[in-house]
Amino acid sequence: MELLFRDDAYTRTCTATVVSADETGIRLDRTVFYPTGGGQPGDTGVLRAGGVEIPIIDTVKGGRGPDDVLHIPAAGVPLPAPGTAMDAEIDWERRYRHMRMHTALHLLCAVVPGSVTGGQIAADKSRLDFNVPTASLDKDAIAAAINRIVAGDIAVATTWISDEELAANPELVRTMSVKPPSGSGRVRVLSVEGVDLQPCGGTHVARTGEIGTVEVVKIENKGKQNRRVIIALTS
Repeated sequence: MELLFRDDAYTRTCTATVVSADETGIRLDRTVFYPTGGGQPGDTGVLRAGGVEIPIIDTVKGGRGPDDVLHIPAAGVPLPAPGTAMDAEIDWERRYRHMRMHTALHLLCAVVPGSVTGGQIAADKSRLDFNVPTASLDKDAIAAAINRIVAGDIAVATTWISDEELAANPELVRTMSVKPPSGSGRVRVLSVEGVDLQPCGGTHVARTGEIGTVEVVKIENKGKQNRRVIIALTS
């Protein structure tokens, strides 16, 4: 399956052909829908053909390899026949919110020391859990550091490195709970120029200025050295 969001997260629609459709979901030969993974929710949206609309309530990874994506239709909707040409369109407002949030979490990762032990992206609030010393983190200082990077409107880009390059540079991996998207011979890497560089398969904005102002809502103590930092976008 051709995953169009990997090369251009701003692509909202595409024309695709149905490969299969059953109780597990709908497979297309290409898609703009991002499947749940790396803490980022799967896209929602709609598939259209011949005046018929199929609401897609979630997108998940299938079991037929790393590029296998299942589009989950609303309950009770008639499934399209294999070979049907369909127009696929994501809920762009929701996706763009996730893109802004995901990039904001990379900035959070850059300004807070310690390994990441968990995380979750949502449209309203998102979080990262850090393995850090017992000393408390400062909400205002973290927010100020993130917003300075946002205000700098720094370029955000993705590139690819080999599995061997990743193995030779283990310091690129900040996450303890989520394995990098490796195993296919190459690994997608997100770069916030001069700020952050780490493996990531998610969707992101092109410049930090698109994120907007970030607020650190709360810092929670989740264990001896585990601190949960919750952020929100103010607009």
